[in-house]
Amino acid sequence: MDSSEQRRKRKRILRPSSPTYSLVYFFSVRSFVLCFSFLIFLFFLSYQIPFSSSVFRPVLVVSSLSLLSSSYALSSSSESFQDFSSSLLPLQIEGRVVFPDHVLLLVNTNTLVVKNAEIECVYARNTSDVIVKEKAFSVDDFGESGGIIVRCPLPQANYSAVVNLRKVKRNDVNVMHVGSKNQTVNSWENVAYAATLDGNTVVVFVKGLNLRPQRESDPSQFSCHFGLGSFEKDGRFALSTKAITAAQEVVRCSLPLSVRKNPEKARGIRITIGMLPHIHAKAHEKHVLLPSVAKISDLKSEGRKTIENGKYDLCVCTMVWNQAAALREWITYHSWLGVERWFIYDNNSDDNIKDVIEKLETENNYSVTRHVWPWIKTQEAGFSHCALRAKQECNWVSFMDVDEYFYFPYSAPSGHQSFRATGYAEQHSLRSLVANLSSSSPRIAEIRTTCHSFGPSGLNSAPSQGITVGYTCRLKSPERHKSIIRPDALDTTLLNVVHHFYLRKGFRYMNLPQSTAVINHYKYQVWEVFRAKFFRRVATYVADWQKNQNEGSRDRAPGLGTEAIEPPNWPLQFCEVWDTGLRDFVLTNFADLSTGLLPWERSSF
Repeated sequence: MDSSEQRRKRKRILRPSSPTYSLVYFFSVRSFVLCFSFLIFLFFLSYQIPFSSSVFRPVLVVSSLSLLSSSYALSSSSESFQDFSSSLLPLQIEGRVVFPDHVLLLVNTNTLVVKNAEIECVYARNTSDVIVKEKAFSVDDFGESGGIIVRCPLPQANYSAVVNLRKVKRNDVNVMHVGSKNQTVNSWENVAYAATLDGNTVVVFVKGLNLRPQRESDPSQFSCHFGLGSFEKDGRFALSTKAITAAQEVVRCSLPLSVRKNPEKARGIRITIGMLPHIHAKAHEKHVLLPSVAKISDLKSEGRKTIENGKYDLCVCTMVWNQAAALREWITYHSWLGVERWFIYDNNSDDNIKDVIEKLETENNYSVTRHVWPWIKTQEAGFSHCALRAKQECNWVSFMDVDEYFYFPYSAPSGHQSFRATGYAEQHSLRSLVANLSSSSPRIAEIRTTCHSFGPSGLNSAPSQGITVGYTCRLKSPERHKSIIRPDALDTTLLNVVHHFYLRKGFRYMNLPQSTAVINHYKYQVWEVFRAKFFRRVATYVADWQKNQNEGSRDRAPGLGTEAIEPPNWPLQFCEVWDTGLRDFVLTNFADLSTGLLPWERSSF
């Protein structure tokens, strides 16, 4: 009895070790592990990829940015800021800059959810978790950083300037958010905003130095600080170098030794400027670092000619705001005179200028590129930036506005002898002029040309045939001058006064006689055109029309005052000499023989 009971117990103990039981146990555990792993995988997959029953086809909707527009009405949201924040994608917005009329957001190039979509700017109330949304003014590619920029309305009272973004489909399905762990908001009055390589140096563009205009400053007051790897992510800067030059809003520094052998490594690195804490500080004192949204760019050639095939003889650089309607006439005319390449620095236009430039390139085969330059009132710095860009592609660069036209009145006895034989300016004559100087006078690096300012010429509306034909009455005495420069001969400070640059030692400028060439500056056009100009000045060191400063300056319209109110008898203002020379030249050389139409009349944008 006892022995049989013991045998039964031993069987119960040994039964789990049987082969059949072991296999069942093994597969049960293995199935559990696989199922659990698969569930974990689905969880992470659903977290990364939002599923939807509909196909997502985002459409870009860009609102106009206008200084004259009324403020946008805020729309309430049922979302709390806490709910909103939990869905933000991390580290997408890299910088925010508050301007007087909008907030600029610099967004990482990896933010594919923002491109080609309707964008809303999202604001959080300081005293609660309520958020509101407004449409973005505009969304644009930003070539300097490889990302995009978004312009948002200023936040209303009691709302934070830490603006985030929201991408919404039109039917409000598939809502996605773009945010940032970086909550810094920079003031436009005090920030490093752009930087570019120039050989073994880096040139940094910065607001807040408050340096005196038209003068070189002591570079020992400044230094450059480079963010690398993890240092950049946590806001610190790993390396620093001393400034070589400093003038106005531009500081040049040498690259760190670790980068100098391969400057390409510096591309995309965040950089800022350090400066002494006060004017009497000693050089060894610790520098105070300015806020920065600047990343180092490499201004590679974008023209149709490569460096191997040689440079363009003559290029033009300009900065524009809402001048799309003027581009076709200006580019067509100067192309006939020999300009081969155009750099258009777009300063926050909202008049479809991008499409206009694309048409000029495709329909007329002009080499025109648009460069987004969102930094307001920085014309001098922007021209310095353009000079660096053009140096790789151009032998000569003209810095002029889209209402300025070169004109060759060769009929005068003292006119340029090489053109007087024919009695008129031949095609490509402007390019021939600079090319001849390059070979005959290699020490001349700047050509200065006198400007004549034209008035409304009795007109009440914009002339249909263009400004060169419509405006024919001007002031008698010339005003200022504009320059064509050799970018490789500029002073290392890049110091300029918009109208001309400072040259390196050993180079000099030449004044063209008025009998050889002048610039017709259509400065005072009909009131509807001039009124738009009144609201926007791009030069850093030129007072805005609205400010009661330098009222006697030639940069201001005499008798205009500080308000955009049409003065009495405006159509006949600034009219002392009737000058139809350029009008006659244009009608002779550009009008279609059968229709009489000018090239810029044939296409409307």
